[in-house]
Amino acid sequence: MFYYLDGEVTIISKNLAVVDIGGAGYACMTTMNTLSHLEVGKKARLYTYMNIKEDAFDIFGFYDLSEKRCFEQLISVSGVGPKAALSILSSSTPESLALAIISDDEGALTLAPGVGKKLAQRIILELKDKVSKETVTLKSSGHVPPQGIADQPGAKGRDAAAALAVLGYNQGEISAALRNVDINELTVEEIIRVVLKNSMK
Repeated sequence: MFYYLDGEVTIISKNLAVVDIGGAGYACMTTMNTLSHLEVGKKARLYTYMNIKEDAFDIFGFYDLSEKRCFEQLISVSGVGPKAALSILSSSTPESLALAIISDDEGALTLAPGVGKKLAQRIILELKDKVSKETVTLKSSGHVPPQGIADQPGAKGRDAAAALAVLGYNQGEISAALRNVDINELTVEEIIRVVLKNSMK
């Protein structure tokens, strides 16, 4: 399994980037956000997700790990396939998508082509449900760190923690990440953006 592909970008088209590695061109389906960071003839590293089925071997590539995590969270929702997930992530950033989910903003999700109201509702319901189940499980087993999702100081801290959980971060990662961010001086979206940027270092 490939963790990432690192090579020269040779072709860019709609939702597709081809990366040349040792003379072999790897076709990576991707988002508009990732494509905006790429340039033909320049080197790039794409973090990959592989979709292997009886009749398919598809590679999905992402400019950063936060977008890849978000993609994996989306396709874990029943009824959301890779194409719908790419469409959603082409219409919003991981941080704005996470905020839309925790604030029940169906409209933000339906901006993506092919995503209707029912699918948007299901995404919000299932991903919020995952976050609450993880919190309950950790609390019942006594593994919630001192600053878990429910214990982040202030509404901004709780919202940022919930949004990061939607993006696939676990309680320990969230607590460690938010410890290094000045929550009071930033909006929720800025807090998430800082955490995602720091996690790429």
